[in-house]
Amino acid sequence: MEEITDGVNNMNLAVDSQKKNRIQVSNTKKPLFFYVNLAKRYMQQYSDVELSALGMAIATVVTVAEILKNNGFAVEKKIMTSTVDIKDDARGRPVQKAKIEITLGKSEKFDELMAAANEEKEAAEAQVQS
Repeated sequence: MEEITDGVNNMNLAVDSQKKNRIQVSNTKKPLFFYVNLAKRYMQQYSDVELSALGMAIATVVTVAEILKNNGFAVEKKIMTSTVDIKDDARGRPVQKAKIEITLGKSEKFDELMAAANEEKEAAEAQVQS
């Protein structure tokens, strides 16, 4: 979890132009469960989180959202798809990329599940130390 906290604190997301509760997902930079745990952290802070991705990273966003929903942490609020023009430096012309934004909210059981997960983690740490 310390790795996630460092990731949250060190994220350079140009917060002025973006929502504070948005996570821009890449399919190459971080492992899948980094985003799952980061989304849980954001939901603790903001009560909902917006997962956003372009192109090939869309599958990663959908997987993260499904993990959170299937484990009872989140409920789906909104799914938005669009196409954006991105300038390709190699070709010098704009390229169209698919974009998805999934907004998830805390489930009714969120706080209960997070408390249980923290208890399990503390018990495991106590067992390792003894």
